[in-house]
Amino acid sequence: NEGNEYFKEKDYKRAVISYTEGLKKGSGDPELNAVLYTNRGAAQFYLGNYRSALNDAIQAKKLKPTHLKAIIRGALCHMELKNFSEAIQWCEEGLQIDSKEKKLVEMRAKADKLKGKDPEGTLLELRTDFSIHKQCRAVMCIDLLGERNIKLVLEPSNEEEEISDGLAEISLDGFHSDNATGAKVHLDADGNLHWPVLFLYPEHEQTDFIAAFHENCRFIDHLMVMFAELPPWDLERKYLPSNLELYFEDEERAEMYKLNQEHTLLQVLQHERYFVKAGTPTVLAFVKHSPFSKKYFSGKKVHRL
Repeated sequence: NEGNEYFKEKDYKRAVISYTEGLKKGSGDPELNAVLYTNRGAAQFYLGNYRSALNDAIQAKKLKPTHLKAIIRGALCHMELKNFSEAIQWCEEGLQIDSKEKKLVEMRAKADKLKGKDPEGTLLELRTDFSIHKQCRAVMCIDLLGERNIKLVLEPSNEEEEISDGLAEISLDGFHSDNATGAKVHLDADGNLHWPVLFLYPEHEQTDFIAAFHENCRFIDHLMVMFAELPPWDLERKYLPSNLELYFEDEERAEMYKLNQEHTLLQVLQHERYFVKAGTPTVLAFVKHSPFSKKYFSGKKVHRL
């Protein structure tokens, strides 16, 4: 009930924490637990934590396979993550329960259309969409970055896309994630920027993606939500907010910078050696004093912010 109140107030971070506390009580009622997972997934979704939201939808569906809300949420997450084939599967599963569910019917058609588009056709459509107004918005956004002393590395695929706000593939040590594709930095009504931010966990080759990270929000605020419950790949149960260290890499100098979790995103982006590539700030997370981190940082120069 507490989580529901926070959700109504659009305080999604506290809603996530409340639903998590409910799950920790260990109720033996699968119906109640399915609701808790579904509701927490909805709150995670509105925070832009699509991977966490999807994990909750999966758990809810395991507890109650006919839980339509969980299936719709899972399909929505796959759409946001550009997993169109998986979105179609979830939609079809839901339509077997209710063949007239409007959201699933529309999402199924959209996913099928996006899955079948050829890259050239998509590119042509994007070029058509870049009207003068959109170009002006992009220029204004670049001006705002300049005012904030944020250094943006533009990597257009060709000359015609120089003012595009599309995102390139992001890679690190042989693994990559295209989850950020489609998310863009945007300006809210109060003049604040919201960024798509990618968290990389090199030890496990995993990622987390936050679609809209408020520039004045601290990293610890997101870590508390992201790791309110340990991820399924953390078998050693060591990825706790208090046990994590965050870094960014200066690729030009091959040096690492350790962040303070209390820092806001804006404070980090304003660092003289931080360069935003592909429109998506990226940070790396390691467990303190772990054998992997010691090996990873061996021979590398590390600075503290």
